[in-house]
Amino acid sequence: MDLPTILSGPILRRVEPSHIYIWIALSNRHKLSAKLYHIESTEGTEHEYHEIDCDSETTTFRAGKQLYISLIKLTPNGSTFPVNTLLGYNLHFQKNAKVLDLQDFGLLGHNLPHSITYGDLRFPSFYIRDPKQQQTNILYGSCRKLHGKGEDTLSQGDVAVENNYLDLENRPGTLFLLGDQIYADDVPDPVFPIMTDAGKRLIGKEENLAEIEPRLNEKPFHTSLSQTRGRQYIMERFCKFTSSHCRNHAMTHGEYAALYLLSWSPELWDSYTDNCTFPTFNESNKKNQIYFIYENNERNKEENVYKKEYEEQVEDVKETYKTLSKIRRLLANIPTYMIFDDHDITDDWNISHHWKNNVFQSNLGRHVVANGLAAYWLFQGWGNDPDQFNDSFLKTMWKYCRSYDARSAAHGAWEEMLWNFDQWNFVAPTNPTSIFLDTRTQRKYDHSPLPVSLGRTIEEKDRPPQLIGERGWQTITDCLYTSGWKSGEALLIISPAPVYGIGLIESFLNQYIYPLKTIGVPVTTAFDFESWKYNGEGFSELLYQIKEWNPSHCFILSGDVHYASAVTTNVEFPDHDKLCIYQFTSSPMNNMSFSGVQGGLMKAIVTINAAKRRNKEINRYCDASYDIVKQKRNTPCPDDFTWKEKIRYLSSNRGPIIETDNNLGHLVITPTFVQNSLLQAKKEITYAPITLS
Repeated sequence: MDLPTILSGPILRRVEPSHIYIWIALSNRHKLSAKLYHIESTEGTEHEYHEIDCDSETTTFRAGKQLYISLIKLTPNGSTFPVNTLLGYNLHFQKNAKVLDLQDFGLLGHNLPHSITYGDLRFPSFYIRDPKQQQTNILYGSCRKLHGKGEDTLSQGDVAVENNYLDLENRPGTLFLLGDQIYADDVPDPVFPIMTDAGKRLIGKEENLAEIEPRLNEKPFHTSLSQTRGRQYIMERFCKFTSSHCRNHAMTHGEYAALYLLSWSPELWDSYTDNCTFPTFNESNKKNQIYFIYENNERNKEENVYKKEYEEQVEDVKETYKTLSKIRRLLANIPTYMIFDDHDITDDWNISHHWKNNVFQSNLGRHVVANGLAAYWLFQGWGNDPDQFNDSFLKTMWKYCRSYDARSAAHGAWEEMLWNFDQWNFVAPTNPTSIFLDTRTQRKYDHSPLPVSLGRTIEEKDRPPQLIGERGWQTITDCLYTSGWKSGEALLIISPAPVYGIGLIESFLNQYIYPLKTIGVPVTTAFDFESWKYNGEGFSELLYQIKEWNPSHCFILSGDVHYASAVTTNVEFPDHDKLCIYQFTSSPMNNMSFSGVQGGLMKAIVTINAAKRRNKEINRYCDASYDIVKQKRNTPCPDDFTWKEKIRYLSSNRGPIIETDNNLGHLVITPTFVQNSLLQAKKEITYAPITLS
């Protein structure tokens, strides 16, 4: 079986008047270039396409024998590219004397199943917003799981662009993906054989993990490593990971890469399946492709459970596959910026110092995290701001990826660089300027023990971390001011974890579920125990950092938590300075968690309590010990407060302050108001416009 030439893409990445980046993944080397067109559209006439004089420069990273990742950079020969006008592009693929374009791959045209064009346009299109123009139109969301329940609402972004592809005033101009673009730790059973086989084909060799962890040569690991459901014990005991769903965890660089390709494009699916048709559970079982814990005579119950889950996951994956052509088209037609959260690497990534230290001391765990970060760079990070990655970074990546030899000095240098790299945050050239926060690798851990009591069990555990430490804040501040942003201008802060979540959920997790997990009870929950407010000092550092930046208006966009909400807060500091923050959260795009008995119970609790909070202010303060205290009625705030605030949860047009079904956020910001809405498969949920003073 031959892999298709185009594995994924094209994806439009960083776009500004001075340059345009286009990302694409190929299975074999081509000389790539791009042409840019000004599309002139007059009612009642055909579109006219005027080629724009610009330089096309391509940087290609060979990540494997059949995996070539390229960034094509377009630079204007004049001063800047035209703004507020419709632009189109085409890619050219040269191999020897033969030159092809996107048309030759069936991607341009009205009626083609995988076309990446809208309406009667000849090419994929986009526009560059004039930095001086005040209105910004952003799509944002997080959390896409291949076997998530319901429709993948990222496809609703494609609908929004399709409905307005010639109307630049209302056409979404930017897409923010806020974390968990893949679920490396939660791969569905029917996809596991595709991921592992594609991973080997892409790289051209099998990554010999037994060279890193010799126990993988022993029974049952030398076979279970390649079997569906066979990796849970390996990930927990050898890698020291803590995900409860890691039976099919991606481990090799090729496997991580395969997950990105499967998440963004139908091409790889079509190479392995016929219209997303999978072998049956019984067929896979007969071929010894499924790992069982029990011996044959004790296996019946286990087989029944696995078969039911397998068949359910097949149906869920098919639903995701149906949307991939739309998602691919969206990514080709809108500038896209991405930041990681934990599932892009593994669940609970760096959740505590204990976790990080355990994984780092595990040769296999350290290697798998590095593989995840390397894949994140290739598929996400590189296109956000390519200038952040200097020649030394590229050389270190390239030296190891030439051989994938785990015994080489290049492997050690590669691992060390990725574990210590501190430039994942970046600024996107939107208006307002957007600063993306790395809340995973820049954490500060408090090493003083946290007492945890549950019944008669009393133990000391790790304290929740500050999601960003002092050094991280300095790096972020340098990045922000280097971008040209100035104090007194409006600012968008992108934090994968909400700064302001739904307090009821966070408190429920912190008071009941977290103690169970920290004392070793295998709690299964869809929600992470990671919130800014769990560490009062870290939360205060965030507020004081925003105060120091002093934006005219501060907007925060977040994901992660598998629900959507909108919050406003007014913060006051002891020196009487004040700060108004608008927080908008969209999650999940395709991973509904309020299902089943536990989810239903949580949803009922939230619904009842949310009704009490609707349109009411919540007053709280941070005391001198960094404890965040909710004020009770008639209880004054102490004089030595660190900060105090009034929080208001905003209701949607449907009434609730929380939305738990799959959704994609849509935010419009103007100088006088901000309008938030949530796009769903059959409806749009809106919030009342917020007037900006």
